[in-house]
Amino acid sequence: MTHKTVFVLNGPNLNLLGTREPQIYGAHTLADVEALCHQACERHGLGLVFRQSNHEGELVDWIHEAGRLHGQGALAGLVLNAGAYTHTSVALLDAVKGTGVPLVELHISNVHARESFRHHSYLSAAARAVLCGFGVQGYALAIDGVAQW
Repeated sequence: MTHKTVFVLNGPNLNLLGTREPQIYGAHTLADVEALCHQACERHGLGLVFRQSNHEGELVDWIHEAGRLHGQGALAGLVLNAGAYTHTSVALLDAVKGTGVPLVELHISNVHARESFRHHSYLSAAARAVLCGFGVQGYALAIDGVAQW
């Protein structure tokens, strides 16, 4: 059996978790989220690639990297919290569609209970699943779901 990997990619401002609007995003840091993801992957015997960038092009490159693993049968899935790029980036959508990676779109907060501009996602059209509103625990839930694919 091929050892599969989960890519967890985080977009702009997620490096500020723990200090940025804790009433919305909670007190957990990105390092806490990474530890949570490692635990979830270990439960399922999956490898983990965990990254964060404030740069759209770097996220596109990482999706392409995940796509290469997908082509080799070595990718379990991609969990993507694209942050604000969710609502603006056709480039991220095109990268997901172009690579065919199995995607979970993830949001820490319930974006549908927030400003109206957050209600539209470019990524949802290419996602197998969308999770929002579970706080950072949503990452573990997403990995649990990916492990079932």
